[in-house]
Amino acid sequence: MPTEMSVRELYALTRDATEFERDQTDFVQLQGWIRTNRAGKNVSFIAMNDGTYFQNVQIVYSADSLADYDKVSKYLTGTAISVIGKYVPTPDAKQPFEIQATEINLEGACDGSYPMQKKRHSFEYLREVGHLRPRTNTFSAVFRVRSCLAMAIHQFFQEQGFVYVNTPIITGNDAEGAGETFTVTTRDDANYEEDFFGKHASLTVSGQLQAEAFALAFRDVYTFGPTFRAENSNTTTHAAEFWMIEPEMAFADLDYDMDVIEDMIKYCIDYILETCPEEMKFFNERIDTTLLERLNHVRNSEFRRMPYTEAIELLKQADVKFENNNIYWGMDLNTEHERYITEKVVKGPTFLINYPAEIKAFYMRQNDDGKTVAACDLLVPGVGELVGGSQREERLELLEAKMDKLGMNKDTLEWYLDLRRYGGCQHAGFGLGFERLVMYITGMENIRDVIPFARTPRNLLF
Repeated sequence: MPTEMSVRELYALTRDATEFERDQTDFVQLQGWIRTNRAGKNVSFIAMNDGTYFQNVQIVYSADSLADYDKVSKYLTGTAISVIGKYVPTPDAKQPFEIQATEINLEGACDGSYPMQKKRHSFEYLREVGHLRPRTNTFSAVFRVRSCLAMAIHQFFQEQGFVYVNTPIITGNDAEGAGETFTVTTRDDANYEEDFFGKHASLTVSGQLQAEAFALAFRDVYTFGPTFRAENSNTTTHAAEFWMIEPEMAFADLDYDMDVIEDMIKYCIDYILETCPEEMKFFNERIDTTLLERLNHVRNSEFRRMPYTEAIELLKQADVKFENNNIYWGMDLNTEHERYITEKVVKGPTFLINYPAEIKAFYMRQNDDGKTVAACDLLVPGVGELVGGSQREERLELLEAKMDKLGMNKDTLEWYLDLRRYGGCQHAGFGLGFERLVMYITGMENIRDVIPFARTPRNLLF
């Protein structure tokens, strides 16, 4: 009986086994999909992928070994097949083994209109066939890295003793105060008092506020789930549905917050380089030839910490013509400014800290100068801002004053203020857009290409 194996297992066998052990592997059975079928008169070659490994496996079949050789030679790209054959090691480094087939069975035919033929397709075109694009090399690599990166996040926080909290998707609060939320309703009008929840409800833009409640019971917690923003933007970094990683830590200040961010980023890079070497090699060769160099530079760097005020002075003195040359204290930095700081000034990852209070969220802790808040943004070469965090305002009177200044409705956030009334303490946290991290790790430049089915304005295909 043949041994049922996956392509991943066969590559591991070839990599790890001795010559003797390889020779002991006799007949194997595989299932997968045809990537290419190069038919010859007497000998033909199928490149098959079963989804378990980035590389294909070569299936060799001949008129002598298959009674239905002519039929198999006509199988099209995309066809699902099962194969029984002999595992044979080869001296070829790119294809270290092949399967010499004795039986190839049709599992699912592929119509001739199949759009994923063996040629280069633009990313724009592949977004239109998002249900099929995981079958391409690029998106096979993207979504395996995405999967492994999610595991890295969970593993990092679990190893540190954090508690994983599932914060609500439907909420009555807008954590950022931006107002760009999707309404959740069962009504055709705006009479929300008669609605399902008896009030206006939205899809969440952040789980942070609820995570703070759990941090003040469990000390260290994190959320990792979907968030939504109704921002009518078609840039390469915006999506209406995205995933956020949001840790909250009690008895923590801004410095500790930045320590955790630095450790997490380095952990994720190490994890992906170790678990996805073939995918990362592909990205470095086909997507961004400086990718591995940049990632290794970051994981081997000590992240510098620079006050926002110092960064503004450096930008004013820069002998560079920015698209936005109107540099002043109190501005929200553009990506070009962030990249100049991290790529030209520091030449490495940089935390900008102590931002003007006016450009940051209401919950950030006011510094003693009365003008700035204890906030940080992590800037990395090639991208700019990657992570945003802050120490949270634990002083009830200052938090209430800030909410009053912004004209916020405190009634809907009384529960949040209770966290300051009942045993509140110094605490901090940060937010990291998961898709932004996937883009950074893979070198992909459009958020639509790192989400399985992107949700953007005028786009709801699948």
